[in-house]
Amino acid sequence: MAYKNIILEKEDSLAILKVNRPQALNALNNETLREIKAAVMEVKDDETVGALIITGAGDKAFVAGADISFMENLSAVEGRDFGLLGQDVFTAVENLEKPVIAAVNGFALGGGCELALASDIRLASQKAVFGQPEVSLGITPGFGGTQRLPRIIGEGRAKELIFSARSIDAQEAYRIGLVNQVYPPESLLEEAKKMARTIMANAPLAVRFSKAAINKGMQTDIDSALAIEADLFGLCFSTQDQKEGMNAFVNKRKPAFICQ
Repeated sequence: MAYKNIILEKEDSLAILKVNRPQALNALNNETLREIKAAVMEVKDDETVGALIITGAGDKAFVAGADISFMENLSAVEGRDFGLLGQDVFTAVENLEKPVIAAVNGFALGGGCELALASDIRLASQKAVFGQPEVSLGITPGFGGTQRLPRIIGEGRAKELIFSARSIDAQEAYRIGLVNQVYPPESLLEEAKKMARTIMANAPLAVRFSKAAINKGMQTDIDSALAIEADLFGLCFSTQDQKEGMNAFVNKRKPAFICQ
């Protein structure tokens, strides 16, 4: 599929999605959101792809937020529809069975922060800036920020960031657990690729089931979550991944997993 506002590249079994509106600091409008969803579905259907990296084009922004010039004159109904669109797209990112790494290379504000939150792992450039400034614009976070941010950094810190509308730098984001690692700008994407390849060297179905167990388990009580874990743990024993991984261990050789 040809894209206007994003770039989808593939390096062997790794997909890289770049939001490509640098003139607008990669801000999100309807068209861009729909293209992100289409790209995620393309990655989902491509059996040769084992992981996805999401980043922003240019050196200033990951995604600076939703397009305010687009939102300014929306009605209440149109605003709700725009929020539902963003939620649908970012839920598709979150639910992608393959690992998703956000390589945050600049401003990640509003919808940009929410896109990073929907990813499995967040890596930041030293120049990255995070925030949910929506209340300073007279709106709430609408693409999942009020729900995913407290789940990741805790309710108190999430309320502080959302209520104050303040932005934080990469080191503060690392300190509070919003990002996994911080890297110099020039090495961010390579470090993201390195992490993705480390993940992809493991059994793909086991990684997929682990993601499902975490995502589903975090939405329920501990007993139900442990039942989910047990079911997926058992399912592993029906896969070639388990046979290959354990046989390789017993025979002291490197496993040869197949991307699935």
